[in-house]
Amino acid sequence: MTLSSHFHQSYKMKRSPSDEMILSYNDVVLRRYDLTILSGPFYLNDRVIEFYFSYLPSSYPSQDTLLVPPSIAFWIMKCPVAEALKDFIDPLHLSDKELVIFPVNDNDDVSKAEGGSHWSLLAYYRRANKFVHHDSCRGMNSTPAKQLYRAVVGYMGQSGSASEPGFLEWSGSPRQENGYDCGLYVTAIARVICSWYVNCKSIDLKELWFPDVKEQVTPVAVAEMRAEILTLVKKLMPTNQNS
Repeated sequence: MTLSSHFHQSYKMKRSPSDEMILSYNDVVLRRYDLTILSGPFYLNDRVIEFYFSYLPSSYPSQDTLLVPPSIAFWIMKCPVAEALKDFIDPLHLSDKELVIFPVNDNDDVSKAEGGSHWSLLAYYRRANKFVHHDSCRGMNSTPAKQLYRAVVGYMGQSGSASEPGFLEWSGSPRQENGYDCGLYVTAIARVICSWYVNCKSIDLKELWFPDVKEQVTPVAVAEMRAEILTLVKKLMPTNQNS
């Protein structure tokens, strides 16, 4: 299924007149119109994905896992100055992490907040020494995913490996059936990978989390995830905001 940027863009949710803050969670601030985005069939914005990435470690705790916020992943991908990139990446301690998950966006305009028209996910697993790209619209985000990979690969640390981490565009990634659920596929796949990492006792370095993603990330499960995130946000909101 190939979707044009124009088709994606037509589903992006415009901000409502209300910019009221409804929730501050781990330094992520959600606004009233974020509830509208989650209620709609609408393209997820940066903040909703950042909120869910911030929440996931509470369900799947691990000191070895890092879920990178969308704004940081985008900055890494687009940073034009190598020295500035190093100063920015070093505090992330990427070389200490076994699993790192990056959201990927196709925004080309660094001056435009919440730009772009498609989300995908790039996951690094140290034991396999590999980056895996999951794109719910096959090939649409290959270029930005590889751009992010090239920007970050030199900072991962080798941990005894003689080779640079490889890049895999996984052809088995679940496919979206509409023009607006790409962000939900990112959150759903991120959750499956985190669960796999925390709970899996025996790891096949070729199969990795792929069977779990195939089984669990279905169109029905993805559609349910929108309501699940909305319910979670409302549950965490202060009582006086939850109306």
